Amino acid sequence: KGGKGGKGGKGGKAPASKKTPQSRSSRAGLQFPVGRVHRYLKQRVALKQRVGATAAVYAAAILEYLTAEVLELAGNACKEWRVKRITPRHLQLAIRGDEELDYFIKATIAGGGVIPHINKHLMTKSGGKKKSAME
Repeated sequence: KGGKGGKGGKGGKAPASKKTPQSRSSRAGLQFPVGRVHRYLKQRVALKQRVGATAAVYAAAILEYLTAEVLELAGNACKEWRVKRITPRHLQLAIRGDEELDYFIKATIAGGGVIPHINKHLMTKSGGKKKSAME
């Protein structure tokens, strides 16, 4: 007889084969915290209903993708202006410049400013008229 006693069986596993604990984020290959997202989902669900484990992984993956998309576009805006730091203005330009993100994110960004836009009717074609008046 070997192992931890009792009748038959394998007698338990050897302590050397014990795996180190691995987070759900690393298992899913994500940077966003799956455990925290799961906890928040459970807090927000109605009538103490259950939340599946894969729901948190899926939600964390979506959040990570959207964050990466916004940061990439804001980084491109920084490169365009030859600046090294992302500001709320860069985030505003990135979100409003992308059609899908603009549709999805309707929030007002503090310190983001406005998108440069001049209505085409305000652009006068006075260049041609002035030349004819001067001649």
